[in-house]
Amino acid sequence: MNGLDWAVLVAYFGVMTAIGVWSHKRVDNVSDFFTAGGRMPWWLSGISHHMSGYSAVMFTGYAGIAYTYGVTSYVTWALPIAIGVLMGAKLFAPRLNRLRSRLHVASPLEYLKDRYNVPTQQALAWSGILLKIVDVGAKWAAIATLLSVFTGVTLTQGILITGGITAVYCTIGGLWADALTELGQFVIQLLAGLAMLVIALHKISDHGGLSKALDSPKLAGHGDGFAGPYLTVFFIAYLFIKLFEYNGGMWNQAQRYMATGSPRQATRSALLSAGLWFVWPVILFIPMWLSPLLVTAKKPDGSDAYGLMTEQLLPHGLLGLVVVGFFSHTMAMCSSDANAIAAVFTRDVAPVFSRAARAWNARAGLIAGRVTTVAFLGLSMAVATQVDSPTFKDIITVVIKWVAGLMGPIAIPFILGLLRPFRRSGPTAALGSWAAGLLAFFFVNYHLDFSQHTDVKLEYQVALPMVISLVLYILIGLVKPEDTPERVAIVETLNTDDDGTTVTLPAPDTTGTTGTTGTTGTTGTTGTTGTTGASGTTTSPSGV
Repeated sequence: MNGLDWAVLVAYFGVMTAIGVWSHKRVDNVSDFFTAGGRMPWWLSGISHHMSGYSAVMFTGYAGIAYTYGVTSYVTWALPIAIGVLMGAKLFAPRLNRLRSRLHVASPLEYLKDRYNVPTQQALAWSGILLKIVDVGAKWAAIATLLSVFTGVTLTQGILITGGITAVYCTIGGLWADALTELGQFVIQLLAGLAMLVIALHKISDHGGLSKALDSPKLAGHGDGFAGPYLTVFFIAYLFIKLFEYNGGMWNQAQRYMATGSPRQATRSALLSAGLWFVWPVILFIPMWLSPLLVTAKKPDGSDAYGLMTEQLLPHGLLGLVVVGFFSHTMAMCSSDANAIAAVFTRDVAPVFSRAARAWNARAGLIAGRVTTVAFLGLSMAVATQVDSPTFKDIITVVIKWVAGLMGPIAIPFILGLLRPFRRSGPTAALGSWAAGLLAFFFVNYHLDFSQHTDVKLEYQVALPMVISLVLYILIGLVKPEDTPERVAIVETLNTDDDGTTVTLPAPDTTGTTGTTGTTGTTGTTGTTGTTGASGTTTSPSGV
């Protein structure tokens, strides 16, 4: 990188910070900070939902898969996400929106206290927070790896630079800052991705054009949809995992649906995100599929191939723009995760352990959310420095094995708890399936002495925990139904359109922790909302 590239990079960081400062004016309370007050346009929510699902891991770990195996990088990663988000557009998006519009919650997990009980809420919250610290740590390590390729800075320096700047804009601007920076990042990545595609295709002309290049021995098997460890079973498992993960199991994705004005807008947001997932990764992946013809990776897993290709093929200025594209994806995902974790901690965890937290006013709650955001980013950055240790092995192992393997047990009680068919599944089913899934993950990945298994296929390592959790959640609900009137009322509130149906919600919570109470009808809106819940009569917005 030369002075022009650095100017582009510094300008990008400056714009991101400016957006955070501007967004600060739109944040007056906790609802604004965590759910944009329900005022986010559906198209902005959709772009934000899409962008917050990327990170620099695509340009390192998945670039390595593309370098080694080709098309399977899209078929077994982006395609399952696209299908999962499309399926969730009608099934989950409107119900997640009703968490905010009807139950008046600011955190995706707030409703779990009434849907199940406090222990279930805390189990899912703590395990999800710990998983996300590791997950986001892998993202920081990925972008720092790319930064080292272009600038020569150390891994730790790269982590501090990207994490520090992200902390500034997402802490002061909340979800509004996240979404608006993601919109800017989408535009940048659009320009950078198209530029890389055009230049890569032009370079392939030296090999006789695209058709001859694809017949090159170096690209043998690159056109196969399934290759290496990424076979049919892995695809099916990943599809189910991403169905839960990208429809709310990743709490930051749930926030995007909660932030829209109505369930119908949440559905439109999901459809836009799904469409982008079908199309945009193909544009980004084509240069990666061709990369064996253009560069020789230095790392055995090929994770440095895209970085090398960018450095060797692009002119200065444009190189800086593509590097900014790397940053944009990672900062989008990490900042949105930080906001989601802060919401869960301040709204769900802290009130259970602290009497003072239960008495926070609007200003104190907002300050706590910002402090928690900084704390989460700091912890994830500390983990990032250890991502290549024997415990984690490497970046792609953390992202695929740890996140995919553990996401199912954490997400299943939260996501399926929204749906009528699973109303019989109560706290026993939720905690039982969660615990069994976590144990299954450990035993299929590690021996009792914590050494890693080498004889278990990757698809089973990521699939078995989810399958066990799903089966137990359903079976325990059938064998030991816990569908009390209060729990059924919660489910019906999330599944009822504005058709005049009146649903009585639970009585006010007496512990002082976050709860929800009220009557849902169509007569108007009265009542108050505070840290101990919401009460009153609420108009049921029309939706899907």
